[in-house]
Amino acid sequence: TMTNANALYFKEEFGQSTVSAAAIASIFGFMNLFARGFGGFVSDYYNSKYGMKGRFSWQFLTLLFQGIGVVVFGYAQSLAGAICALIFTSIM
Repeated sequence: TMTNANALYFKEEFGQSTVSAAAIASIFGFMNLFARGFGGFVSDYYNSKYGMKGRFSWQFLTLLFQGIGVVVFGYAQSLAGAICALIFTSIM
């Protein structure tokens, strides 16, 4: 899963301990608890207002921003930058 891969990435790339890397990577899982519900709510809103075109537009935008977030995460040179990119990706 993404959380497991993130923990390994933080350990190898930034020299974090296993416990620290797992705690940082768990941000992704915890943020998804909020983001999934919010994304569904917004998707339903756009579906009721614009029909399936609105729902597809919302999905396109979220997938686009997730892709950008993953690329930024991969190129992050600092631990703080990687965490910020991870949070951004999790929210989208």
